[in-house]
Amino acid sequence: QVTFTESGGGSVEVGGSLKLSCVVNTDISGICMAWFRRTAGKEPEGVATFLHDETTTYADSVKGRFTISRDIVKKSLYLQMNNLKPEDSADYFCAARWLDGYCFAGAPLSVFLKWGQGTQVTVSS
Repeated sequence: QVTFTESGGGSVEVGGSLKLSCVVNTDISGICMAWFRRTAGKEPEGVATFLHDETTTYADSVKGRFTISRDIVKKSLYLQMNNLKPEDSADYFCAARWLDGYCFAGAPLSVFLKWGQGTQVTVSS
């Protein structure tokens, strides 16, 4: 069974930075990995994706501020978040997709096969 362990969330002030980590218990070199975020009453939002060929995509709301990266050896996915804003406050979780296609930030969570429990990010003004 594939498991995800997210960490790195916390409370920061506007303009601050956080780096999220997601450790997976299986090889992630050939799959699509993504970061999503969710807030109460809203659909999960795709934040960034990382494809096996190292292609990355970002939601417009985070372009230029967030960077997704991957460490195959550590089986880990990361999300560096800079210049954080109050609207970035959410529960962030990673997801994986083993099939081709749909590896972009606008893809719905339903096309990803597995995802983790999340780590909370709170940005205060």
